[in-house]
Amino acid sequence: MRDVFSGYNPTIHLLYFASTMCFSMFFLHPICLALSFLCAFAYSLYLNGKKALRTGGLFLLPMLLITALLNPVFNHEGVTILLYLRDGNPLTLESVVYGVIAALMLIAIVSWFACFSRVLTSDKLVYLFGRLIPALALVLSMALRFVPRFKSQIKVVSDAQKCVGRDVSNGNVFRRARHGIRIVSIMVTWALENAIETADSMKCRGYGLPGRTAFSVFRFDRRDRAALLFILACDAYILAGAAAGGLYFRCFPSIAGVWGGPHSVSLFAACFALYAMPVALNLLNDKKWKNLEAKL
Repeated sequence: MRDVFSGYNPTIHLLYFASTMCFSMFFLHPICLALSFLCAFAYSLYLNGKKALRTGGLFLLPMLLITALLNPVFNHEGVTILLYLRDGNPLTLESVVYGVIAALMLIAIVSWFACFSRVLTSDKLVYLFGRLIPALALVLSMALRFVPRFKSQIKVVSDAQKCVGRDVSNGNVFRRARHGIRIVSIMVTWALENAIETADSMKCRGYGLPGRTAFSVFRFDRRDRAALLFILACDAYILAGAAAGGLYFRCFPSIAGVWGGPHSVSLFAACFALYAMPVALNLLNDKKWKNLEAKL
């Protein structure tokens, strides 16, 4: 499915993901973290389809359980004792809640990064940082481009080696190890040759010469201005509300925080509006196209 939010200006993407990730890291209220993770996973599901479900089942869910279970084992702070472990240390409600919160924060950040890497492609990074810090922009764009190329190339090499009986699935343990080393050696050689070709190509195109201009297909239009105002308004309201204590929550020494009231509820609504912005845009666009198709 086509992602509407990916068509916005890269400046909007950078501001949006910076806001969502920072809020997910610093605002540890359970409701805010739950909204962040749900919206991030929903957007990842829209972008990646079944792959996001597989990633959630294989990585995010085990990461959530492991992080939530490990914290009470090593952290024994808190005043609400549930039981005593075999070594005599107490298992407290506060440590359990803090473990769940830490796990939610971790998987929310991972989900947002998955969306970030899909939306903010290498050409957008070059557009954002190419004139300010061209060397860093080049390194980032080349790194993001190299990973999928390396994965596709190693599959080609592995398939070619399998045809002659030299794949990592052929032979005993020692033969498999030798075949794996051979494939790694081929990939290192390919990477070095590719780096030399890239350097020669950049030199021929005048990279680094003074006065060299940069071409960009991105424009900042009225739609981008509306998105910028919306994100800035949500950011300002959430930051002001958090500074006033509307998102207060603590785990130690006892669990305390704000859960209701018009101020806190409005802040939760602002967080949800910000986090759900890409999914909402896609749903509105899908509904619009369905209505147009129904009229035809």
